[in-house]
Amino acid sequence: GILSIEQLISRVGVIGVTLMALLSGFGAVNCPYTYMSYFLRNVTDTDILALERRLLQTMDMIVSKKKRIAVAHRTMFQRGEVHNKPTGFWGMIKSVTTSVAGSENLSLIQQEVDALEELSRQLFLETADLHATKERIEYSKTFQGKYFNFLGYFFSIYCVWKIFMATINIVFDRVGKTDPVTRGIEITVNYLGIQFDVKFWSQHISFILVGIIIVTSIRGLLITLTKFFYAISSSKSSNVIVLLLAQIMGMYFVSSVLLIRMSMPLEYRTIITEVLGEL
Repeated sequence: GILSIEQLISRVGVIGVTLMALLSGFGAVNCPYTYMSYFLRNVTDTDILALERRLLQTMDMIVSKKKRIAVAHRTMFQRGEVHNKPTGFWGMIKSVTTSVAGSENLSLIQQEVDALEELSRQLFLETADLHATKERIEYSKTFQGKYFNFLGYFFSIYCVWKIFMATINIVFDRVGKTDPVTRGIEITVNYLGIQFDVKFWSQHISFILVGIIIVTSIRGLLITLTKFFYAISSSKSSNVIVLLLAQIMGMYFVSSVLLIRMSMPLEYRTIITEVLGEL
């Protein structure tokens, strides 16, 4: 029926799995781009100093032009106090023409100031980006940076392999019968030729792996959603945001249970399938 567990979970799972796919796709692209030294552009102290010099020159130009505007305003104010209201027809015409010319000059300078302020904002952002890139370069030279660089290459290859295998499974309608942990242990044991209880250890390692996947994925979801909600939240929308976060977390957890079945041994995968239905 419509209110059965299978029907409800299938509809919730569509949204949750789509959300997981978007987040994992973003992470698969953003993580190597952030930590791999291959994507770092070469930034030197000379580049940063040159950009900072341009920023300081732009700020000096803004200050000088604003000073000109302030001096012009003060001069116009003083003229208004020294010379009282113009009398006569020609005096009125003279005051109107001079004020229009002065206002046009001030408006032109103000436009230049606005353009320079926009340029200074862009230069400031670019300077901050160069400093961040320089810090990433320094970090990549450390042991932890080299470790993350290696992981970036490893998981890039892993992502390509997963995309390739997922495409094959979709095209040929295949369903894996063995979880990755059991399969990897079997290959290692057969290659090394050692005595090892594959069934016993594969269960424990699979559950540990599933726990790590759930904890890290939910943590990543919370961090991503927190950044998003900080950007759009206000005093009026806080209750709606909390409600939306609770619903997303529920859908995400259900989808995690649906997807981690492939990381578990067959007998435990069957138990989850019987509870959730033939999805």
